[in-house]
Amino acid sequence: MTSPLLDLPGAVSGDGIDAPVAAHYGSLYGEQRLLAEGEGFVDLSHREVVRIAGPDRLTWLHSLTTQHLESLPPGQWTGALVLSPQGHVEHAFVGRDDGEAFTAHTEPGAAAALVAFLDRMRFMMRVEVTDVTAELAVTWRPAAAGGGTGWYDAYELVPRDQLTAYAAAAAPAAGTWAFEALRIARGEPRFGIDTDDRTIPNEVGWIGPSVHLEKGCYRGQETVARVHTLGRPPRRLTLLHLDGSENRLPAVGADITVAGPDGSDGPGKVIGRVGSSARHHELGPIALALLKRNVPVDATLTVDGLVAAQEVVVDPEVGLHVRPLR
Repeated sequence: MTSPLLDLPGAVSGDGIDAPVAAHYGSLYGEQRLLAEGEGFVDLSHREVVRIAGPDRLTWLHSLTTQHLESLPPGQWTGALVLSPQGHVEHAFVGRDDGEAFTAHTEPGAAAALVAFLDRMRFMMRVEVTDVTAELAVTWRPAAAGGGTGWYDAYELVPRDQLTAYAAAAAPAAGTWAFEALRIARGEPRFGIDTDDRTIPNEVGWIGPSVHLEKGCYRGQETVARVHTLGRPPRRLTLLHLDGSENRLPAVGADITVAGPDGSDGPGKVIGRVGSSARHHELGPIALALLKRNVPVDATLTVDGLVAAQEVVVDPEVGLHVRPLR
């Protein structure tokens, strides 16, 4: 649903699934610096929200997801995934429990499939799953982290009918372009954009933020544990530093190639796909990409006609070492 904050001065709507909220309010780099300094907020009210209530909710979610949720303290944000039997990521969400219900938010358009999956898995458990997107809006406000160091700590859930009042109190507003630039620079993947239907958590740095390695069984655990133990996942997430001489960014899903043995910029061999991209106020144009694990980390790449250099996010040798949340 379209955000009322698009009526704020200077608001320009986003593209694609981010169209219902503002991409920026007139100052892309200024908004990035604002957020980096711990000020302002981002309207993410197009994200969808699911509430799981009932006395069995945390035990039940613990058994279904990659995260250790049985003893989750009230108010603590955490990421969690639902995997296929083969370990591929099917659902990704971020949520917290308030002592009565676990409320999670996910990508625009993803709530219906998540609710349907959870409803199928209820059996005799005392839980109730509800899509509450019409009631609650998601925002990201650095000051809300309260001293926490994780990206998730800054999320807030706001009654949708109070979003305009919230914006006035939390101002100034920053758009999704600023939010995305900081996220990409951190090496934080976005489900469905930086991942595909073959993605396993080890490939994209979700071990830790969304996957707990010391909890009991869950669907897909065997794949996660095997790759964690042996290392070397099939692919690896990397941060691309793009050639800024052309005033454009690569298309999501575009093929990535590596230069041929003669050093030319010819078509080369396809070795991955690009996901999200942005213009960062310090790093310039950047993107996240999934590459074959064995691509040399110093190889110069080409993506959608743009030359790109790599910065390691997931270690190609270990498959486990990711940049810590900061």
